[in-house]
Formats: sequence, C-alpha cells, structure tokens
Amino acid sequence: MNAENEKMTPGVKIGMVNYINTAPIYEVWKETIADNRFRVIEEPPSVLNRLLAAGSIDLGFVSSYEYCVRPERYRILEDLSISSTGPIGSVFLFSHVPLEQLDGCLVLLSNQSETSVCLVKIILEEFYAMRPQYIVGGVMGDMRHSCEAVLAIGDDALRLVSRKDYAYQFDLGEIWHTHTELPFVFSVCVVRERFARQNATLVEEVRQALVSCRDNGKKRIAAICETVAPRIPMDFSRCHTYLSALEYDLDNKKCMALEKFFTMLMQRGEASRQAVPLKFFPQ
Repeated sequence: MNAENEKMTPGVKIGMVNYINTAPIYEVWKETIADNRFRVIEEPPSVLNRLLAAGSIDLGFVSSYEYCVRPERYRILEDLSISSTGPIGSVFLFSHVPLEQLDGCLVLLSNQSETSVCLVKIILEEFYAMRPQYIVGGVMGDMRHSCEAVLAIGDDALRLVSRKDYAYQFDLGEIWHTHTELPFVFSVCVVRERFARQNATLVEEVRQALVSCRDNGKKRIAAICETVAPRIPMDFSRCHTYLSALEYDLDNKKCMALEKFFTMLMQRGEASRQAVPLKFFPQ
C-alpha cells in the first residue's frame, strides 16, 4: 500500500493478543467500544508482529522484541503494556530436571512469542551460563515429548500448569525480577511511525480508549474472570489471581526494564542499536 492510498484508508486496524491476559482490556473494549473506524484483529503475538512489520495492521499489542528489532518503524503508545513485577503466571519454562541441569539439553521454544524466546535464552545463557540446544515449534504437540524442557506462553502455559506433566515450572517473570530487581514488559502497544504521523488524532483516540478500558477492566476483574476462565479452562480463583497480578501500564520503572532488556539483546547482536532510547507516542 503506497502512502497516498494509506491516507485515503478510513479507520485503523488494531492488533490484539488472543490470550486471556488481554481480557482486562479487551473484554471491556468489546462491550463498550462501538466505533466502526476501529477494526480489531486477534492473533498470537508472533503473528501480530509479522502483520505490523508488513503494514497489515496499524497498531497493536505486539512482542516487545518486535519494537527493538525495527525501532525506526515504530513508536510505543504511552502507558500501555502487558507486564509483571515478579511472576507473570503464563510464561513458563517447564522442565523434567532442575534449571541448572539443562546445559546441553534439548529445549522446545514456543513459536508464538519472540520476546519470551529471547528472555529464556538470556536467563539460561547469561544468568546461568548454560548452552542448551533449541528447537522451535508448537508446544502442545508431540514434539515436546522428545525435549527435556519446554517454553510455553499464554493460554498454552496456563493449560500445561494444570496438567502437571513436568516436575519443574520456572516462571520467567519471576527469574528476571530476581536477577534485575525490575519488572518485565512482555508486550507493548506499538504504532507504525508513518501511520502515527498521518493519523495522530485517530491514534490518540485509540490510545485513550485502550487506557480507559484498562482502568475499567481492573475494577471488574471478578466479572471478567467469570467470562474468560472457561476458555482455558481454569477455576475462578486461579483466574482471578492470575489476571489481578498482571500490569497494563508503562511507568518509568517498566521503561527502565525495557531498556535493560533491549540493551542485553543489543549486546548479543539480537536488537537494533536504535532500540534505546525508547520512542513514544505522543512524543
């Protein structure tokens, strides 16, 4: 799509992660936002990353990793993220052996999130000085049975927690916090730079609508859990604990955490040197 046609296109295509971790925002959005200019596309983070990079969506919640590999294309919408300070509850390394015994072992990495893949490699290689072998694929299929450990995220991770197939469950948000004393930002809401320049007012309307839904959603966690817990399925109490612990803002400490993560990726040659300092919308 050329720039002239993009200017003529009405509305905005918004990417939304299709896990229940977005429910405190997205369930309220579905109930209250009826603006026909806003079209929501639901996909896993890795798919939303590709859609945003290709210009097939205009903004949305994507893996933090997507921003740091192409920062010249994007701006981060202020005060929006999917984060945790300590345990996240849905990003786990499931293992048959203790963490320190995974050196040289085969680890299956989820194909649904680049951020969590990068994080587990930093944890294993930088924090614990190990060099496992990695394969990437779907974590709920037969492939996981040939691996010593599995990285699972989102709803898949919630299901594997319930199944108790693994002797050890390592929450990556908790490990990151233990080693850095910082939150971890798994997802940011990002807008394409060119779209933001050409549609600043519209983008700000979307940002404010998302913030409003988040603020209302955090007050309605109980009702939201009643709606989304059966999708896993999980019981109400566990769902309430999980969603209540998630954080959806992007305060100064979370920005510091993003810059720490991106700097580590730059040192590993896995992120653009332009990833830091962060760029925001509004500027």
